[in-house]
Amino acid sequence: MKKLPARTMHFALPLALTSIMTFLVSGVATLRAIGFVDGMLSRWMESWIASWILAFPIMLFLMPVMRRLLLRVIEQR
Repeated sequence: MKKLPARTMHFALPLALTSIMTFLVSGVATLRAIGFVDGMLSRWMESWIASWILAFPIMLFLMPVMRRLLLRVIEQR
């Protein structure tokens, strides 16, 4: 299987992280809010896409900012 070029990491990492995290968190929140009812899966998917649409661009912006901030307080090898 052919791998993606290294330059795609700055896009692929936040894409994967936000997809998984928003999927899980929105699922827990939806379940707690309405329980296992008819239409729960549909409401979960609506919540997931809404949260992902917000989370992904925020992550794209914040990852380099946080990296720079953390480099100030974390010792380098």
